[in-house]
Amino acid sequence: MGAMTQPPGEQAPIDLSHLARYTGGEKALNAEILKLFDGQITEMVGQLHTVLRARDAKRWREITHTIKGAARGVGAFAMGEAAAAAEPVDPLTGGDKAEDAVRRLQQEGHAVQLFIAEYLAA
Repeated sequence: MGAMTQPPGEQAPIDLSHLARYTGGEKALNAEILKLFDGQITEMVGQLHTVLRARDAKRWREITHTIKGAARGVGAFAMGEAAAAAEPVDPLTGGDKAEDAVRRLQQEGHAVQLFIAEYLAA
């Protein structure tokens, strides 16, 4: 697991001890959950682009709320916080804020997906 260690003071994209509370630390179960979350990141962040173009505030809130809950559930706290910050943004009136929120979610999602790839390869 050395490949997944973070620089001192830097939080890992996923808190595996948090996830272990639900999985008992069982690697196969962790892997299954993380694979599902990996796919969900790609799908839902992609949907946000469509929702942003459509300026659909209701769907925006639904997706960001779902990302927030899923991220926090697996221990991807920075991504959960990015989704929590994005949730109240109105894509109709907050164009730049909404675009920034999507960019931040993409960045956090990318970090999480790299972490998941390393975890699965270990």
